[in-house]
Amino acid sequence: MSLNHDYRTAADEELVGWSRLGETEAFEELVFRHRDKIYARAMMMMRNEEEALDLSQEAWVKAWQRLHQFQGDSSFATWMTRIVINLCLDQIRRQKKNRTESIEQLEEEVGGVEHQLSIEPGNPTEGLEKDELRRRIDEAMTKLTPAHRLVLVLHEYEGMEYKEIAKKVGISIGTVMSRLFYARRRLATLLRGLQRERDN
Repeated sequence: MSLNHDYRTAADEELVGWSRLGETEAFEELVFRHRDKIYARAMMMMRNEEEALDLSQEAWVKAWQRLHQFQGDSSFATWMTRIVINLCLDQIRRQKKNRTESIEQLEEEVGGVEHQLSIEPGNPTEGLEKDELRRRIDEAMTKLTPAHRLVLVLHEYEGMEYKEIAKKVGISIGTVMSRLFYARRRLATLLRGLQRERDN
């Protein structure tokens, strides 16, 4: 159903309002505007293209079904990001039940080998251009365990506090801090390794 609105120039809030009235073209415009960001967030959390695509599509279905719940307290993009993050968290929890804990996670529970590692001096990203840095961070992120990558994404990219992450993921605040500490150190080490490879 279309009422000849100019969807392309309309604000997100207007598109949401029209979508609630059943104007599917208005919702299609919202999807067009934000689908790349929502897919990118799912990909960052899942590190699997097929899963990221499935979950981002599921997020759009849920958004359409729950448009009446959008209050406008945050932007539509933020609201959508929360939906896809929650779907990714659910999927990660399901996967965790179906696999044994990794050696890194087990080490973390008994104190963590990271406390015995020395911190290398210097800035691991020094000398890298922005685009190259983004690529290298993305490459390094793929080498983190899902548990460590998850807390890093929620804290660094979504700006969540430790308490909020603990509640959302279902772990203690101490475990959040431990995983975040390990993830940051591991990422720095990986970035240094990539920098050395570039210099050689």
